[in-house]
Amino acid sequence: MATDSISQVFDLSGKGAVVTGGGSGIGKAISTRLAEAGAGVVIADINEEVARETVKEITAAGGKAQAIRADVLSTEDAKQAVESTASSFGSVDILVNNAAIYPAASVLEMSEEAWDKVLNTNLKGLFFFSQVAAQQMVSEDHGGKIINIASIEAVHPTIGHSHYDASKGGVLMVTKALALELAPHKILVNAIAPGVIWTPGLETLLPLFCEPAGLTLELLMEMTVYPRIPLGRVGESDDIAKVALFLASGFSDYMTGETLVVDGGYLLS
Repeated sequence: MATDSISQVFDLSGKGAVVTGGGSGIGKAISTRLAEAGAGVVIADINEEVARETVKEITAAGGKAQAIRADVLSTEDAKQAVESTASSFGSVDILVNNAAIYPAASVLEMSEEAWDKVLNTNLKGLFFFSQVAAQQMVSEDHGGKIINIASIEAVHPTIGHSHYDASKGGVLMVTKALALELAPHKILVNAIAPGVIWTPGLETLLPLFCEPAGLTLELLMEMTVYPRIPLGRVGESDDIAKVALFLASGFSDYMTGETLVVDGGYLLS
């Protein structure tokens, strides 16, 4: 029988969170929502300037946040981010693995360097950031939540994204593997698979598809994207952030190893 109110279950006061790539886009929205719920958030981003701007916005709204430059390819950066979270906010309770890259490259033109960079950033970096955070959670002996940002491209390929699709497919299985091994430590690991979400990265990527087709961005969206989304709109970063808040909260305390698809119904068509 439930004993806590809804507001209590969503209350993250006293918890420390790390969000990789938390300075912009989906990561920024997640950082903002976690701080709004009371968590102290360390924004670990390779772009420290952007991270600091997000921290300013969060603190101006009454939240607690700090920025730290971190490259997910560096285990030393991961350790520094986790240690900073524990030192500043008392514990490490939540990790959101959001940082990722998605440059376009065709199968016939893909370089080994491009393949390695995407797989290392999106999959290898996620694993070792999770490892460092989990080690800290185990040492603190209170459990925790790890939330991995995957993609619907993990199950539905996109032209020019074979490396990205492979990395996100890997994220789904790593999520399950982490969940299985970390369950005895009460560390719950789940993933979110976003669909088409308006972010600065998407705005940069879409024109690459417009020019070869001779289309404007608006016409490309009307012809190829909107018809595929039953809800009739492209998602916003906060659509993902609200689901991340659910996974970080007590409402997901009996969930682990799962992937929540947040795509407006895109995969239905």
